[in-house]
Amino acid sequence: MAATLTQERFTGPEWVFEQKLDGIRLLAFKRGSDVRLFSRNHLPQNEAYPSFVDAVAALPVRDAILDGEATGVWGGGVSGYHLFDVPWLDGRDLRELPLEARREALARLSLAPPLRLVMRVDDAEPWERAKREGWEGVIAKRRDSTYESRRSRNWLKMKVEASQELVVGGFTDPQGKRVGLGALLVGYFDGDDFVFAGKLGTGFDTKLLLELRERLSALELAEPPFTRAVGLPRLRVHWVRPEIVVQVAFLEWTTNDKLRHPRLLGVRPDKSAREVTRERA
Repeated sequence: MAATLTQERFTGPEWVFEQKLDGIRLLAFKRGSDVRLFSRNHLPQNEAYPSFVDAVAALPVRDAILDGEATGVWGGGVSGYHLFDVPWLDGRDLRELPLEARREALARLSLAPPLRLVMRVDDAEPWERAKREGWEGVIAKRRDSTYESRRSRNWLKMKVEASQELVVGGFTDPQGKRVGLGALLVGYFDGDDFVFAGKLGTGFDTKLLLELRERLSALELAEPPFTRAVGLPRLRVHWVRPEIVVQVAFLEWTTNDKLRHPRLLGVRPDKSAREVTRERA
């Protein structure tokens, strides 16, 4: 189940609010001592998160499907697997139960680190707390919502800072003391079109600059992959196959559909490039 982006700000007794975490979505499938972790696009993740595998295997249940978010991934370390739903537990399909019943079932599992129960936000204006404490945002969920295997308006995400997954279609050469590369040229898919969304030059450290240059050099193309591109740079530019997905924070979209003040949050190994479209409220 996925949340729908909204610019609305509201509260009400029929809604609960949870901290929106900046990480990678993971589903855990447990059958006895066998545990399989998968990303949102069904890629196996056991090797990436062995501590999560062990913790889920140790839970005192016969079988379960757990839904949550792995946090701390952008910096290379992992701080926890924050669980917010349990669509299946001990032979029972819980998807038709209301959210609050599923939450209670999850809480009864006596989670211990690195497994955690995602934090509920009881503030009168939860998005204001998100701003104060530097969160990505909050998720609003209807108390009675069932678990739907699709994007739903029964779960709504309210972002403090705009964030968007984008695909790298090129990069510029570094200048001055910078190493690796200067800026990434990023875009998104709109049907069969690959649309240029702007240049991304901040949010890197030296290690990441060098790693990205090595990966991108192996994907070089002779011609731009962008099929819709206003203001595309042409000097000291290398074009690449659009395969690497990055997470980008930015202030807003400009009137000519470019990112304003973008910065890199991290590389998204869990995302397929063809899934990346422009996210609209």
